[in-house]
Amino acid sequence: MQGTIKNNKSMSVKTLAKIGILAAVAYILMFISVPLPIFPSFLKLDVSDIPAIFGGMAMGPLAGFIIALIKNLLQIGVSVTGGVGEIANAIISGTYVVIISYLYKRRSNFKGVILGAILGTIGMTIMGCVLNYFVVTPIYGQVVGSLDAVIAMGSAINPRIHDLFTFVIWVYAPFNIIKAIVMTICVLPLYKKVNGILKK
Repeated sequence: MQGTIKNNKSMSVKTLAKIGILAAVAYILMFISVPLPIFPSFLKLDVSDIPAIFGGMAMGPLAGFIIALIKNLLQIGVSVTGGVGEIANAIISGTYVVIISYLYKRRSNFKGVILGAILGTIGMTIMGCVLNYFVVTPIYGQVVGSLDAVIAMGSAINPRIHDLFTFVIWVYAPFNIIKAIVMTICVLPLYKKVNGILKK
């Protein structure tokens, strides 16, 4: 009985250590980002959610979401949205992480990853549109001066953008889809090897 309790405590400590390491790696990766000319300059593509995906696949969806959350909480210190953008990002990217991790746990093979990636992309895109429409973009508009200033950034790139709704449809939706595709491409050739390492 005592041996079982010690083993459980040891496993939980190992899990927490893995979560901490992956969150630190994810935070560092946040500083390696690439702007895309088809989107406003404040949107940059990064792969900082990949450690959370690997963590979720190896340790469960909750662990993956915690990694994504910690990464964004660490970023609040340099936030321009008072932490609202970071919390929203944790929820948006966390949606993809949780879905792909859950599907992989149910079906631990290539098909499980692909199905999880497809549903994760859909979930992440919907969540991103909702949060950015109702919360993040209005707050960011106050930071830069006005919501019209944010919309103007999009209009300068895409003439279809003329209000918040079209901004969300033509900016945030395609951006999240592209980001999810990039993450999936990065995860597919590595998930078996990384999961093997994390489970040891």
